[in-house]
Amino acid sequence: MNDITETEVSHDLKIVTFTLCGHMFGIAMTSLLEIREWEEPTPLPGVPHYVRGVTNLRGNVVPVVGLSERLGWAPSETHARSCILVVNLDGKQAGFLVDEMNDIVTVNTSEIQPPPALDGADTSMISGLVRVVDRSGDTPEPSQGDKNAMVLLIDVQALSLTRHLDSAA
Repeated sequence: MNDITETEVSHDLKIVTFTLCGHMFGIAMTSLLEIREWEEPTPLPGVPHYVRGVTNLRGNVVPVVGLSERLGWAPSETHARSCILVVNLDGKQAGFLVDEMNDIVTVNTSEIQPPPALDGADTSMISGLVRVVDRSGDTPEPSQGDKNAMVLLIDVQALSLTRHLDSAA
């Protein structure tokens, strides 16, 4: 079930936006359990390349996934603004490494567009695209104002981690 776009009637939806490889992404706030500062996880042998390891979250062992690698891109370089988004996946917890948190925004579901169908493109992990006001600009000049940014909405459930979470946790 798609937690972002599956609706008959439009309504407001809160999304958490973050940066990954210079692009803005978002997930439904309902999928997010918490945001944690980056700390190096404990590596595990025999897990998929995008599972960076595990961390302890209040007594629970939680796998940490490099979201960039999971999407098929180069691994994210960790830095002071890197963080982990802890989400609920079918009753299990997983942490996703992202480059930087941006904002929590509200969008109307009627404004969410489906990803384009392109030959050879795997858009199964993207539930839609939506324009939001990007207030994270580095320039303090009010004359430039806010700008619109295209946000790729991640379908957390479509990341298909559950079969790997059992081996990692």
